[in-house]
Amino acid sequence: MASQQPSDPNLPAARIATGLYKLALVLRHQSWKASGQRGLTPTQSQILALLAKPSFQAGLKRVARHLSITMGTASEAVSALERKGLVRKDASPQDGRALVLKLTPAGRAEARRTSEWPEVFVRAADALPAPEQAGLLRGLVGLIRTLQEDGAIPTARMCVGCRHFRPNVAPGQDKAHYCAFLAAPIGDSDLQLDCGDMQPVTAAAAPELWGAFLTGSTFDSADFESAEPD
Repeated sequence: MASQQPSDPNLPAARIATGLYKLALVLRHQSWKASGQRGLTPTQSQILALLAKPSFQAGLKRVARHLSITMGTASEAVSALERKGLVRKDASPQDGRALVLKLTPAGRAEARRTSEWPEVFVRAADALPAPEQAGLLRGLVGLIRTLQEDGAIPTARMCVGCRHFRPNVAPGQDKAHYCAFLAAPIGDSDLQLDCGDMQPVTAAAAPELWGAFLTGSTFDSADFESAEPD
């Protein structure tokens, strides 16, 4: 999709984009600062955090796709992590000819540190009233979904898109939705952006589930077979 520039900088979309850009600058500065103190680049830190996920086992190509970086950048970062003794390459249990990336014990310890959000962001988010936190999270879900559809970022394992998610089963309640995996009600403030238990619905069902979430109607995603997880 071609990029669009709002004609009026005072339009809400333009002001939201400006605010997100300012937040990105802070996050980039904090990321470089924290990574540099440990002798890592932000890309190397992202790879460690990705490989630390229990459900993530993959080679170089999948790492590059998940982080939206080139194969060359991923290869250079992984090679540096190998030299530092933080990552190793093992034969895939499914295909002995393929290699998967694994964390060493030192790499796993480092990944725990790199996975921590900058304290300044956590404090700022925690300072918001609970309703504003829920509204912001709901808005982020929408932004991420649009970026996914535009191919700007990899597919995230979010609630809105999961066959366990039942939107708006209790309208007007703080916990208006339901997670069949947890067998528990959840609210907008509970929405996950990267859930290891997420099972995506089929491409045909995804727009219907998203539409139900937005309009306040119900939708039972269990009626659709789960798509293969990425």
